[in-house]
Amino acid sequence: MPLFKKRTAGKPGEWFYCLQHGKVEEGPECPAKDRFGPYASREEAQHAMDIARERNLQWENDPRWHDAPAPDADEDR
Repeated sequence: MPLFKKRTAGKPGEWFYCLQHGKVEEGPECPAKDRFGPYASREEAQHAMDIARERNLQWENDPRWHDAPAPDADEDR
């Protein structure tokens, strides 16, 4: 058993969304690997999954992030 417990980083007044428990928490209670945030308000943290979904759609539809094959890639074979 460890002598010192590592505390989660964060400040009171910062809001997080815990992915493991599916709940909003103030000043992180869960490890960073299990949460989104920080958010400025509780309401914003409650919409964390919607925000992530919107950002994923933007990324998936951004032509700068798609690795399209070069036009003459097949001609070299």
